[in-house]
Amino acid sequence: MNYAEIKKTDIANGEGVRVSLFVSGCRRHCKGCFNKIAWDFSYGKPFTEEVEEELIAALSPYYIAGLTLLGGDPMEPENQRALLPFVRKVRARLPEKNIWCFTGYTYEDGTLQEDAVRCETTRELISLLDVLVDGKFEEDLKDIRLKFRGSSNQRVIDVQKSLASGSVVLYLE
Repeated sequence: MNYAEIKKTDIANGEGVRVSLFVSGCRRHCKGCFNKIAWDFSYGKPFTEEVEEELIAALSPYYIAGLTLLGGDPMEPENQRALLPFVRKVRARLPEKNIWCFTGYTYEDGTLQEDAVRCETTRELISLLDVLVDGKFEEDLKDIRLKFRGSSNQRVIDVQKSLASGSVVLYLE
């Protein structure tokens, strides 16, 4: 997997001060996407163990609320497979940090609705998240007043409450 960018003090992509990892690769190609350059899976730099350690060090200060995964799309199968071991490591070493993920795919019943992106890592990766912002960006539904999403069809989901209840529980209305 490649990544497009790392922001070590991001306040736009989740609550609090965060470390954000923008992965490369997205097949959705939403009209009006803010990050078209990251559609290409080969764009950016390789996501190595050294990069993982750099991210964990950046996550360590008390004032960092957590990690945000976005892109591109972290839920493309290639990206899921690379991110799962890293997210496990973050959970093990920094259990007090929360993890947000943005995807153009749709959450349903503990996995993703679209068959094309569901793979052997999907359920476990989702189970390690706190918040999932799901749904394709729809330019016709763009609303700059929305928190942490670009269009009104997208949802900000409390993953842990959704898994416990068996239905989608919104983190933000």
